[in-house]
Amino acid sequence: METSTARAVHDPAADFYIDALNRLTETGIPFLVGGAFAFSHYSHVPRDTKDIDIFVKPDDCPRVLDAFERLGYQTQVPFPHWLGKIHAGQYFMDVIFNSGNGIARVDDLWFDHAPRTNVLGVIVRLSPPEEMIWSKAFIQERERFDGADVLHLLREVGPALDWPRLLMRFGDYWRVLLSHIILFGFVYPDKRQNVPGWVMDELTRRLTVSRPNLQSDVCYGTLLSREQYLHDVDRWKYRDAREQPEGQMTPEQIKIWTEAIETKK
Repeated sequence: METSTARAVHDPAADFYIDALNRLTETGIPFLVGGAFAFSHYSHVPRDTKDIDIFVKPDDCPRVLDAFERLGYQTQVPFPHWLGKIHAGQYFMDVIFNSGNGIARVDDLWFDHAPRTNVLGVIVRLSPPEEMIWSKAFIQERERFDGADVLHLLREVGPALDWPRLLMRFGDYWRVLLSHIILFGFVYPDKRQNVPGWVMDELTRRLTVSRPNLQSDVCYGTLLSREQYLHDVDRWKYRDAREQPEGQMTPEQIKIWTEAIETKK
């Protein structure tokens, strides 16, 4: 069992993090620690953080928020399709049960493959690296691109990954995984062996046999960026790949997520 190397251990907010983790543990609600703590643990790349990311199953998010409200914390659900927040003054904890694009829903497999480690003196379980890669691979905004995180994870834990599960996670969106693997081989030519040969063979086979779908009117760019493909769906009238039944989100959820773009500028 190792200790997280996230630089947040030196942050003035450490007392809040420790208290929140202990209180969450006392609730008995299953949770995983992700974000900077998990990334630094796997990648050995130190990272500052202003918050702590907790991953729970969707039905458990309201339970977590209710428990912390009773303890005197402030809570909110700014994005009902994937995220709640717990505040204590200037510090906060994100309670995550999905991804912003609605793809990476937290399920039992996250917990089945979660390792235990020491985070700030508290024994917790971390989000598995496979699920971290899966969710981070789709974060390709102008102001935030997690591709480097994906490559750092592949560099450190690639040989130990459950590659069949990783391919299963990406499913029909396997091109996103392939694109990161190609960049990985470019960035780290000395580590190309971290990706098993059979994985490259399978993904390139799929690419070779795929053909254009001239009947499709779906833009999948919205799964990568909530902002950069709005023109495509608004003006060019592509269907939004996030929206049901193609995706997992409702029009109202997409509206809330899109309107929040302005608050970040």
